Amino acid sequence: MSEKNKTRGILSLSEIGRRVRDERIRRGFSLEQLSQRSRVSRSMISAIERGAKAPTVVVLHRIATGLDASLSRLVEEETSARVIVLRHSRQKVVRAAAGWERRILSPVLPGVEFELMRITVGPLVNGPMFLPHAHGSREYVAVEKGTLLFTLDGEPHTLKAGDSMYFDGDCMHGFRNPSRVPCVYYLAMDVSGDAAGTNHRPAPPEVESASEMHPSKRKVGSASTKMPRRRQVQEAVLDE
Repeated sequence: MSEKNKTRGILSLSEIGRRVRDERIRRGFSLEQLSQRSRVSRSMISAIERGAKAPTVVVLHRIATGLDASLSRLVEEETSARVIVLRHSRQKVVRAAAGWERRILSPVLPGVEFELMRITVGPLVNGPMFLPHAHGSREYVAVEKGTLLFTLDGEPHTLKAGDSMYFDGDCMHGFRNPSRVPCVYYLAMDVSGDAAGTNHRPAPPEVESASEMHPSKRKVGSASTKMPRRRQVQEAVLDE
């Protein structure tokens, strides 16, 4: 990465390029298709895959969006465990030249495109405009301190410390700090998408009937009351 767009502990350019290429091929996209989906030129994507060019934070985010993947999947190792402790010193921090930074708080899990981040935006800083994620994506915002102006498809929403917001992720969205003090907020996002949209799917009939049944009428040891057997916990601690 260039000095203008730094990532603490990020992979080498060749490794980032390999991951972009592997994810593109795994998802069945040609260079041209990914270019159209991400709005990044074909030549730029090709150069990134070869490790010949360092992508900015915004370009890498657009490529991730075009892949229907989280940004962290392109810069972080995948981990598989029931419990994962991500130490502060081990968390990836992406810094943009415009004056904002993103600390990635969630691990990369197999087959899961979820991301939890702590974002710091400098005084009077305008963030980039992000492309819509896959249909059915979900995003949640919670402001820790300062003031955040979030724009969703051109509509502004002002959030202050303590405020939170949910929005469907398949829209153009951007952020800005309109105040003269730093703004810190948390962003949780599931960008895997769902063809059914963001409506909650109903529970299976057997689950609904079990939940409606009065406890006194349930048979002891039945599927609805039997406690699951405790599994051995597999834990991973990600340290330096």
